[in-house]
Amino acid sequence: MPDIVKLHVRKGDTVVILSGKDKGKKGKVIEALPKKGKIIVEGVNKVKRHAKPTQKTPQGGILVKEAALSSSKAMLICPACDKPTRIKKTVMSSGMAARTCKHCGEIIDKDK
Repeated sequence: MPDIVKLHVRKGDTVVILSGKDKGKKGKVIEALPKKGKIIVEGVNKVKRHAKPTQKTPQGGILVKEAALSSSKAMLICPACDKPTRIKKTVMSSGMAARTCKHCGEIIDKDK
């Protein structure tokens, strides 16, 4: 596996899951892990972890949290047309490359 995989989704993007037990679910990307090629999506791929009582979690018990899943299992949802889409890179007038929706042509990266 290569050292760092260039991900097509970023933290804060809304995605739909393409395969697995959570197929069809939508969620927001909480964290992107490019070194592993994985993402963590809110409300998707929940796992149970048994935790001993600590000062941080004095109750302990069974914790339910989201686990990482492969970024290839998620497809970006365009904020403009609200459809799952692939992205294309377009070069802006400033010389920066921006992600663009293949369906409507709208620029996804508004902040940059």
